[in-house]
Amino acid sequence: MNRTRSVSALLVVLVLLAGCGGSAGGAEVSGGGADSAAVANTAVEAERAADGGGGGGSGDDGAAATDETATTGRSIIRTGEVRLRVDDYEAARANLTVAVEARGGYVSDSTKQVHDRDGESWTAGRVVLRVPAENFTGTMTTVEGEGRVLESSTSTQDVTDQVVDLQARLDNLRAERDRLRTLYQRANDTEDVLAVERRLSEVQTEIEQTEARLQNLQRRVAYSTITVEMTEPRPDRPAPDRWYDTPVLAAFLDSVHGVGVVLRASVVAAAYAAPYLLVFLTPFAVGGGLLYRYRDRILGSSGDDTEDET
Repeated sequence: MNRTRSVSALLVVLVLLAGCGGSAGGAEVSGGGADSAAVANTAVEAERAADGGGGGGSGDDGAAATDETATTGRSIIRTGEVRLRVDDYEAARANLTVAVEARGGYVSDSTKQVHDRDGESWTAGRVVLRVPAENFTGTMTTVEGEGRVLESSTSTQDVTDQVVDLQARLDNLRAERDRLRTLYQRANDTEDVLAVERRLSEVQTEIEQTEARLQNLQRRVAYSTITVEMTEPRPDRPAPDRWYDTPVLAAFLDSVHGVGVVLRASVVAAAYAAPYLLVFLTPFAVGGGLLYRYRDRILGSSGDDTEDET
């Protein structure tokens, strides 16, 4: 009976110590800054060394996130949104896929809608690109060059404190799990064994949830997200089957536009013809002017010749 009480008391002490450890971890996070970032880097490396890259395995995304944190001292999530007007949706989507894969990224999501109206159709859609954080700026430039930019925006989110907080909590939970495992091996009473197993299961669940949240942040830091919305030009108006089906206002506007086109064409044609007219008509104009100026003399000389003959 004394042994049972001792084990129960030890279990209570361990739980209290775990709670105190969690509070200390939270207090350490509130003091964040550069020291917190360094603690996060050390903790991530320690986790990999202890688990052999396990714990759900963040893979290359987690490694890239750690490299960025080590370089900049911060964990930054970068996102971009671009709206484009493109001539050919499928061609633009294919070009973006090739561009993002060439930079080590991938297309995580895509949607497409084909609109149809009176036999005319146009396509609109969205693609979500995931690209390594170090290639974010270059990829944004490539995306904006794929069509006419209607809207473009970028944003950043500093999640360094969240990463440090989750890592500290994860370390505390793992330490508590180790203590519970030791206690489980020493417990002999059935009631104590069940109590330790229950608490051990709860701690393991919290560990898995915390790991998932931490890995999600690390992936978002390592791979930036660019959402691209693309739309083909929408036809202005469908051509009517018969000319008299054209609306009156549309017919008037088309006529006005036609008059403008004719006037512009006339001016352009005159500009093209002016050099030819200047070169070829000038001699005729000079000759006509001389004839008009000296017409009296010419006519007078002709009259004199007629009188002499008489």
